[in-house]
Amino acid sequence: MGVEELIKSINDPINNFAWGWPTVLLISATGILLMLRLSFMPIRRLGYGFRLMLKPTTAKEDDAGDVSPFQALMTSLSATIGTGNIAGVAGAIFVGGPGAVFWMWVVAFFGIATKYAEAVLAVHYREVDPLGNHVGGPMYYIRNGLGPNWRWLGILFALFGMLAAFGIGNGVQSFEVASALVGTLGIPNFVTGVVLAVLVFLVIIGGVKRIAQVTSALVPFMAVAYVLACVIILLSQVSAVPGAFGSIFANAFTGQAAATGTLTQVILTGFQRGIFSNEAGLGSAPIAHAAAKTTEPVRQGTIAMLGTFIDTIVVCTMTALVILSTGAMDEKLSGSNLSIASFDAGIAGSGGVVTAGLILFALTTILGWSFYGEKCAEFLLGVKAITPFRLVWVAVVVIGCVAGDRGIVWGVADTLNGLMAIPNLIALVLLSGTVYKLTRDYAFSE
Repeated sequence: MGVEELIKSINDPINNFAWGWPTVLLISATGILLMLRLSFMPIRRLGYGFRLMLKPTTAKEDDAGDVSPFQALMTSLSATIGTGNIAGVAGAIFVGGPGAVFWMWVVAFFGIATKYAEAVLAVHYREVDPLGNHVGGPMYYIRNGLGPNWRWLGILFALFGMLAAFGIGNGVQSFEVASALVGTLGIPNFVTGVVLAVLVFLVIIGGVKRIAQVTSALVPFMAVAYVLACVIILLSQVSAVPGAFGSIFANAFTGQAAATGTLTQVILTGFQRGIFSNEAGLGSAPIAHAAAKTTEPVRQGTIAMLGTFIDTIVVCTMTALVILSTGAMDEKLSGSNLSIASFDAGIAGSGGVVTAGLILFALTTILGWSFYGEKCAEFLLGVKAITPFRLVWVAVVVIGCVAGDRGIVWGVADTLNGLMAIPNLIALVLLSGTVYKLTRDYAFSE
């Protein structure tokens, strides 16, 4: 048995557990519970959140925190807007059919409340580490919110989070970049890995402040540029756009377009790819928001929840519509190759936009997730683990680029996502009362 077969034989049973119906129901129920308990406040306050995001920062130098609220959101978005928005959406449609996009929307709708609650708790229960940095996230709100008897659950989250970072935030990202470059420009995977690793090292060695500076410059530019490129493609195929929407709704409740022909696969694929993309419920984003310069957990939570809306409702939807309206699905491609072919089918030669977007998206995702994984490692092993973690992180960038099987890379990442989500979702349910109380006491009058 080869290495790839061995990895698959180990991963498949765990993946079936981590992404079976219990996990899907837990993710759904948590989002629904939070949305109902908050009386749909996250949806009603989306406009307020955008106003906060666009306002000039009021954070003072002596405010608790390390980066501005906007930089915290951009760091979070840098990790969420990645290959999941390009390769992940294409993979969802390839495996689950157009209907999988509908279920991505569903999980994102309730995920807005989940992301809000995660950030509120992260800021409320954050700590200051021995280096003077503000640290937070599920491992901290589990320990500080649920008490010492639940510390084991925080340790589980940190362990799964550290390992998941190497999958969802590193290996998958570098693999898709290498695949796109070797396919379009003929650049060897190893060369891509070395160059990407050097760029990553130069940023993460400066810690969260340098990561925030880089992502705050790149994320708004790349998101707007990618959406505009999608709009141009859709305008060139405007007559096919209504049919694209129609196929999403028509296939959402049937298994006709799924690879196995089952509705279960449509729903599971949509949930998996949606969560992979926007990360609501995984517990990753609150690690970034815990570093924000703010004294108001609800304020940062209201900004944080925009990440889910922007990532899935806007960016993923644009990718899906381009794929479905150009007819590139007929070529039986998957992943980033399908997205590139879709752009080329819309406007000849425009596939390079996807390749460029993929590189930028993947780079910023690797940067954002390096911070998440580092903070999980710090929680488990102390600040002495920071430098070794960064070195291993850079090495894995190269390893991801030369990995041989797309199915195995995505499969392992899916498994780690599911395992990471479970401790966080349990904590969100148990601490939902705290989220409600903090929200009730906050005045939405700014």
